[in-house]
Formats: sequence, structure tokens, C-alpha cells
Amino acid sequence: MHIFQKLNSYNSFEVLIKPVISSLDIQTVAHLAHKIWNQHYVPIIGQQQVDYMLGKFQDAEAIKHQMENDYEYFIIYHQKNPCGYLALVPNTVDKKMMVSKIYVDSDFRNLKLGSQLLDFSIEEAKNRAFKSIWLTVNKNNRKSIEWYQNKGFSIKENIKIDIGNGFVMDDYLMELSLLS
Repeated sequence: MHIFQKLNSYNSFEVLIKPVISSLDIQTVAHLAHKIWNQHYVPIIGQQQVDYMLGKFQDAEAIKHQMENDYEYFIIYHQKNPCGYLALVPNTVDKKMMVSKIYVDSDFRNLKLGSQLLDFSIEEAKNRAFKSIWLTVNKNNRKSIEWYQNKGFSIKENIKIDIGNGFVMDDYLMELSLLS
């Protein structure tokens, strides 16, 4: 079992990042997704698209299906409370790691948990000798775009994907090189 545990240097509490391995873990991620997406994305993409995307990509069945297809999910805990999650998709052919999901409950923001999830992602990619990590961010999610840019990511291209039901994901693909 892969568990990443470290003392947060910004505060005096312990943080645990644990892989999703059980049905209960999957339910925890689905619950977190519902809460976090409704907190963060409704002002950006609207309630109807949030509801649609949660059902299509972030309910328990969708998460289970993704895990059967190379997605690696992790939950981050703060003082034993699940407060965020991460999904990584390794591409061993191109030596790149996709950060498919990286979300933290707004009740736990400003604790540097997002940074710890990103550091964990970078460490995972480096341990596998990958040359970069990449992700997509909604073009109207300015705060997240700036956060990733401050972490060294750059915008590589515009991506527009029809996800069905009249909805489109209008994103930037952002990438961070891991080559020294």
C-alpha cells in the first residue's frame, strides 16, 4: 500500500495522502466531489453542467470505471478528515503523468493541501522517470490557472471537448516539465 505521510511544515498537524482501494474509499471520493464541485464550479460553469459532470465523471460508478482503466485515485486527510482528492493517469509510452483531478474542500483551503497533492504528483511522476505532468483547467477558472502558473506550469494549448448533453469543456492544457 502506497501511503504518503509528512509533517506539514506550515502548520503543526499531520497530513496523510492515501490511495483509494476500497468501495468505501470510492464513496468518500464521490462525496468529496459532490461537495467540492458545488462549492467551486457552479459560478464558473453553472449548476446544470456541474450536476451533469458529477454524474458522468465523479459518481462512484464512474470513479470505479476510471480506476479499472489506469486512473490512480488518492484521498488527502487533514487531522484524519478526508478533505480532498487526486487522480493521476500515467502514460508510460510518452513518459507523462496526467493530473486528472486535484481538488480540496473549501473548508480546508489555505492549509497548503493543494500544494501537497501537487508535490505528491510530481514525486510520483519523478519516481517513474516521467518527463512532465500535465492537466486541463477551465479557461474561466482564473484563480486555479494562476495557481498552476505560480507552480511552474505553462499553458500549452486550448482544448474544447464536447462532453454531451449540450455541454462543452473549454479548457487550457497546462504542463510542467520535470526535466532539469
